[in-house]
Amino acid sequence: MAVDVERHIPSPDWATDMVDLHVHASPSLMPRHGNDEQTVSAERSLGFSTIVLKAHEGSTVDRAAIAGDGVYGGVVLNSAIGGANPDAVEIAARLGGRVVWMPTVSTATHKAGAASPELSVHRGFELAQVDVIADGKVLPEWMPVLDVIAEHDLLLASGHLSTVETIIFFEEAHRRGVRRLMVNHPKMPFLHWNDDAAQALLKLDAYLELGILPDLLSPQDRSSFTLLDVYPHELLVFGADLGHAHHPKPVDITPQWLRTLELHLGEAQARAIVTTNSRGLLL
Repeated sequence: MAVDVERHIPSPDWATDMVDLHVHASPSLMPRHGNDEQTVSAERSLGFSTIVLKAHEGSTVDRAAIAGDGVYGGVVLNSAIGGANPDAVEIAARLGGRVVWMPTVSTATHKAGAASPELSVHRGFELAQVDVIADGKVLPEWMPVLDVIAEHDLLLASGHLSTVETIIFFEEAHRRGVRRLMVNHPKMPFLHWNDDAAQALLKLDAYLELGILPDLLSPQDRSSFTLLDVYPHELLVFGADLGHAHHPKPVDITPQWLRTLELHLGEAQARAIVTTNSRGLLL
């Protein structure tokens, strides 16, 4: 996706009351464009009224509570928070968190793909490995985590599990009563998406995340927009995954991305993805 940061393209007129399910801010062990206050302000200026803060380092629930109305947090189950830690999920839920992300930089998939261009911004930030799947089955320590997610009706996001691992984990989650399922940036090359996965995920009513950062980092034939041809539009949501200081600021790229989405789908369906679809999945 070409980025024209010299010419500020305005957002479409319909781009109001939107939802961004994937936002990064400082404090962080990686360079960010701004802190929570600055990031939320920038998102609101673009028309986002509902924002989810994510941090690979752990929980953003407390930070979201301070950041104001319409800002939500969650917990990323990397090694820094204990991996399969049901207590961390329980606390996050009781403090108002809405999202549980599976491990990201701690996954075997991330570590195996660490040399991939799309993961270059993570170099120098490493955490211990957290295993989730062995011999095609979910490891038993994850069952209590899934039970807490189901009990609190939280949104379970795939993090950096591979496509195959995501399907296995989501099938177990669905069996244990988890009903809010989201695949993060499915077309990122290191996650090894294949279109056959769409059918398995569709049986679970899983949502796929369309994102701006994945589209900046992936070949055009693996952009988020290719998912429009293989998955029901009512099961697509928006998570920009922006915030890293080495990539464009949201104000410089989000309006352009939204207009491209509108070109693919038309105004009504484009707006639904970034408003009602995304808000319904989160809340």
